[in-house]
Amino acid sequence: MTVKLIIAGAPNNQSTDWHDINWSSCHAEVKKLQNRIVKAIQDNRWNKVKVLQRLLTHSFNGKALAVKRVTENHGKRTPGVDSEIWSTPQARSKAIASLKERGYKPLPLRRIYIPKSNGKKRPLGIPSMRDRAMQALHLLALEPIAETTGDKNSYGFRLKRSTADAIGQCFTTFGTKRSASWILEADIEGCFDNINHQWLIDNIPMNKKILQGWLQAGFMKKNVFYDIKAGTPQGGIISPILANMALDGLEGIINHTFKPRRIKGVINTFGVNFIRYADDFIISGKSEELLNDEVIPLVEKFLSERGLNLSQEKTRITHINDGFDFLGQNIRKYNGKLLIKPARVNIKIFLDKIRNVIKRNQAAKQEELIATLNPIIVGWANYHQHIVSKDVFSKAYSQIWRCLWNWSKRRHPNKSFTWIKAKYFIRVKHRNWIFACSGSGTDKRKDQIVKVINPTDTKIIRHIKVKAKSNPFDPKWDDYFKHRLSNKMYLTLKKRQETLLLWKKQEGKCIICKQYIADHKEWHAHHIIPKSQGGIDDYSNLTLLHSNCHMQVHSRKLKL
Repeated sequence: MTVKLIIAGAPNNQSTDWHDINWSSCHAEVKKLQNRIVKAIQDNRWNKVKVLQRLLTHSFNGKALAVKRVTENHGKRTPGVDSEIWSTPQARSKAIASLKERGYKPLPLRRIYIPKSNGKKRPLGIPSMRDRAMQALHLLALEPIAETTGDKNSYGFRLKRSTADAIGQCFTTFGTKRSASWILEADIEGCFDNINHQWLIDNIPMNKKILQGWLQAGFMKKNVFYDIKAGTPQGGIISPILANMALDGLEGIINHTFKPRRIKGVINTFGVNFIRYADDFIISGKSEELLNDEVIPLVEKFLSERGLNLSQEKTRITHINDGFDFLGQNIRKYNGKLLIKPARVNIKIFLDKIRNVIKRNQAAKQEELIATLNPIIVGWANYHQHIVSKDVFSKAYSQIWRCLWNWSKRRHPNKSFTWIKAKYFIRVKHRNWIFACSGSGTDKRKDQIVKVINPTDTKIIRHIKVKAKSNPFDPKWDDYFKHRLSNKMYLTLKKRQETLLLWKKQEGKCIICKQYIADHKEWHAHHIIPKSQGGIDDYSNLTLLHSNCHMQVHSRKLKL
């Protein structure tokens, strides 16, 4: 399928009209500058890096992409203390012009609290839209540096990396018979809240005045202003990368200190390996004494320079035969064989969430309950589909089914079990007692069976870990990441063959902005010839577009 974009008078990427911006040009120019930043770092030309950062943060392309990011993410409708959101094209166009360093002063954060899994509440600081856009703009210039200089086995809040990669590194580290048997489970006490401001200002390579303004902006709570003396406020776009860069360097120090050495003609390997996801990290070692007497003091010295400390309560040393929990999964050796399974705590949190949803929907329609439960079940199953989870999936579904049976009985206390079963449960092929009903509402779902997803239907697929040295901003890794994306989208869309065919025909790119469509939730299937003009609802008449690009096509009435 060849799709040609016909535009009368192609929009200039400097256009002030939001829907006239040439997003393809914006992405290309910003990527070019980011690639040059990486090359300058590799050549150790830090003055060149500073010049390129300034070019990027003062460019129209960078400002446009920054505004685009903060007006398309999940927090786009969450205002700061000024109660302002950029919901219209006119407001977004005006916002681009407002991103100037001269006279810029960040507003205080709006403090809100979200519940944590342990029952406590996590404080979040919500910046204003303008502050978010300024953070997104400087993030474009800071991310290439963080990716190039960061720890190789750091996987949290980094592009093209995930928790599955961190768990994959755990398998590599502990999977063999000769692997180290002792693990330091490190927990930093209030990492985001205690990072030393002066250390960040002295060591983060960006505009110091702007960074200081963000760090010391303070927050508003019930119309009362509170000052911030330390930490990076959770809720800002740039906060995760600041925390990551504060912890970068620990892996290098550990590897240098405990590199294999020859002692009396024998090569001594300490078995020390470092794996980090955000502020959670583990360190392996050949003995408990090595971790306790040498590794912990080294880690504490590194953290103290940044105003951080290890939590005495949560930091512990564990043997691999006893197992340990990391990122919601349990890593343990059984008779010398390493198995990674969902952690008990994670299973409990999942099932408690399911029970709460069912309890809150006692009067809801069956179809509505199923629609609420399925995304939770699918998300949890997909998270654990790369490890030994089949038995856990089966037990979890048994608990879910029991809750649904109790939900059904409660609604009809005077009916027989046979009547309840006939109303709420069906048989599908060889499976009986499936909680399901006929769809209703839209024409597409009418008369279709809507059922609760069984986690055991999720196939166990081994995750291929990202290469530790890979850098998404280095052009030499472009083919590698393109291949990984193709594999990911194949697994995501293998049951939707027409969509997968479309994605392949477009080489995975949106034809408007020329950027990869990397998430099945971020596109629209656009009819090339509108159905109102006789266009058919077939893949030959469809093309995949990003949400913003789809709006641009309709607003400018572009012909594809």
